Amino acid sequence: MKSGFVYIMTNKNRTTTYIGVTSNLHRRVLEHKARVVPSFTKRYNLLDLIYFEEFDSIIEAIAREKQLKNWHKEWKWNQIKSTNPELKDIAQDWYSKNDIEECIAILKKYKEDRKMREAGGLFKK
Repeated sequence: MKSGFVYIMTNKNRTTTYIGVTSNLHRRVLEHKARVVPSFTKRYNLLDLIYFEEFDSIIEAIAREKQLKNWHKEWKWNQIKSTNPELKDIAQDWYSKNDIEECIAILKKYKEDRKMREAGGLFKK
């Protein structure tokens, strides 16, 4: 079974949070940091990973995500501070500027290819 992660992103002022779940934490955080997916995190500039938990299955991660989303704000912040008291971006050193630029370029090409297929054009690499 596929492992899973629940994670929390925030903005630079630490005023807004987003709780998400994924099977690939490094890829998903890169997508947030590159702002390639139209989402709540893009709209509110939630680019800093401040918390995550790993689970043996994605089902467990989803259950934990639902649990955390139902917690009071204070409980969430206490949980985050229990492992990251300085509220640092855990993923600060995970990616280079080039990694982020490559992610943007790959997604842009994917979107262009998809538009071509949806318009009935031939798929070209």
